[in-house]
Amino acid sequence: MATLVTGGAGYIGSHTVVELQQINQDVVILDNLSNSSKAVLKRIESITNKAVTFVEGDILDTELLHSLFKQYQFDSVIHFAGLKAVGESNEIPLHYYKNNVYGTLNLCEVMAQHSVKNLVFSSSATVYGDPETVPIKESFPTSATNPYGRSKLMVEEMLADLYRSDPSWNIALLRYFNPIGAHESGTIGEAPNGIPNNLMPYITQVAVGKLKQLSVFGNDYNTIDGTGVRDYIHVVDLAHGHLKALEKLNSQPGLVTYNLGTGQGYSVLQMINSFEKATGQAIPYQISARRAGDIAECYADPQFANQELNWTATKSLVEMMEDSWRWQQNNPNGYQ
Repeated sequence: MATLVTGGAGYIGSHTVVELQQINQDVVILDNLSNSSKAVLKRIESITNKAVTFVEGDILDTELLHSLFKQYQFDSVIHFAGLKAVGESNEIPLHYYKNNVYGTLNLCEVMAQHSVKNLVFSSSATVYGDPETVPIKESFPTSATNPYGRSKLMVEEMLADLYRSDPSWNIALLRYFNPIGAHESGTIGEAPNGIPNNLMPYITQVAVGKLKQLSVFGNDYNTIDGTGVRDYIHVVDLAHGHLKALEKLNSQPGLVTYNLGTGQGYSVLQMINSFEKATGQAIPYQISARRAGDIAECYADPQFANQELNWTATKSLVEMMEDSWRWQQNNPNGYQ
């Protein structure tokens, strides 16, 4: 039996594939390479000493999905494939809904036709919208402040309806907070196209000289220093969370939802200072206007995942900084 990993060549997907292969799980990666690179495949193989099964294609391609499910004995799917930039989602919302919502609908229809009903879904803390209080528990009300978050919330609601209609499904909704870091080897990491949308690759690209300075979007939030506060989690800790979620599906839990975060929030200025201390690299920055759809503060209460999955984030902020910097130094132009 094997696990289909959609979007498995991407940042979080590639690190999860590494961890799956390390425990001898058979994996098939499906990725359209819109925000990833084929070069990551050889690097996964070099880390794990195992061949990677890769199919280039899209979750919107129904015929391709059917052929994959016929060819391989899948018992589960980890679904990463999706567009993920908050700012871009405000500019091209229909593209986000088509890819993220309809793409998942298409995938689930094919899964159902092949009687594969174990699904780990890559959701996001953006489904909490602008929370009234922090830390955020899974029981908090959901909403969204941008089309990206709304697309994730739509998929969550669709999957909940699917489970209610057919309780033989086992679905884990994993609400990530802010993944950063890279594999300790420095061979795989986050390699965004163009100007980074996320803080950490922006910082490291400034540090390596690729970008002139960091833009800090807003310094007038009601936070410790006026800049946005987020829960940053090492991508390898996040990958381990997916393995634990797969284990959970084997116990047939039905529909379950978990926050994957550290429970600690850091502001943008604190992150800059921590990076400078950990690496010795100065990060020039300028204060810019707030971005549409951003919120002041967002960090997890991870206790439910700790209890239910026997999972906890273990890597320190210093390790996150050091691993991010090692990746960027070794790969100043990403996978190019």
